[in-house]
Amino acid sequence: MPKKRVGVCLTALIAILFTCLVNTDTAIAAADYGFFQGKVITYIVATQPGGGYDAYARVIGKYIQKYIPGSTVVVKNIPGAGNIIGANEIYLAKPNGLTIGTFNTGLIYSQIVGGQGIRFDLAKYSWIGKASAQTRVFCVSAKSPYKTFKDILESKEPVKMSSTGVGGSDYNEALLVAAATGAPLKVIPGYSGRENEMAMMRGEVVGQLGSYQGLIGFLKAKEGRVLLQLGAKKNKELPDVPLASELNLSAKNKQIIDIIDSMAELGRLTAAPPNLPPARLEVLRTAYKKALTDPALIKEIERSGMDLEPSFGEDVAKLVKRAVSQPPENIVVLKRILKTE
Repeated sequence: MPKKRVGVCLTALIAILFTCLVNTDTAIAAADYGFFQGKVITYIVATQPGGGYDAYARVIGKYIQKYIPGSTVVVKNIPGAGNIIGANEIYLAKPNGLTIGTFNTGLIYSQIVGGQGIRFDLAKYSWIGKASAQTRVFCVSAKSPYKTFKDILESKEPVKMSSTGVGGSDYNEALLVAAATGAPLKVIPGYSGRENEMAMMRGEVVGQLGSYQGLIGFLKAKEGRVLLQLGAKKNKELPDVPLASELNLSAKNKQIIDIIDSMAELGRLTAAPPNLPPARLEVLRTAYKKALTDPALIKEIERSGMDLEPSFGEDVAKLVKRAVSQPPENIVVLKRILKTE
């Protein structure tokens, strides 16, 4: 057979094989959409109802259901142990595509330092996406005498800070801020959902370190004020509030603040258990992406005063893996501050 004819035949054969592969992938995807027909997808929230994670999940879940025809998405709150119980529940669920969930990014710290009760590995979740990048804020009660973060630094008595629990981002980051700045903070765990704000209004605590989006209603009601923000950049609604990275700190203490800033990039994560069949994971990722780019969802999020800065699929998986893979010197610092050595 002439060489030219052989070349033509090979080209045709490759084209046929490629077409078969594409058609096979399409068939698999279609079959997996069919799997979700009449099924319930449980969206686990590792906090009590009423907080920011719960609010995001309920909006996002509604739109995921829209983009997986025939499915029903049900939000299930499983709080406890600084989000560890809910995160374990997601990780250990049957990897069939019917369990997804969200939890506090403070668990990144917990895994890095080897926190107790952890049965998950953040690098091994089937990552679906993230909804925002969280501006973290140091918020105090409007009734407190503290007007600036300098006032906090100069306080002669411990400044009581509420937190959801040991291992939560509000708990860990308050300890990190105290270590980096010398602020006399006393972190008190055990406040879930909106109990943090209620405790501030009652005067049980002075403040909390939380996400700006989660506190926006409290701030708009003029019950609290922000003295410091943490993150890679300033929130456009807080132009006059200093970033922690702008404080006059030593290089060693700036390193601590840099760790918090890097975690702030990962806001409102959504994951599924490890080892999900790829085609079903693709269904969830596609639905999540369509949900978070749906104009109706964007309007609903904006109306609620929540922030939206989404990323999807493998992009989020890479960010999480980078966050948990801290260099040895950072791990030593975190273990010292969070007292897990």
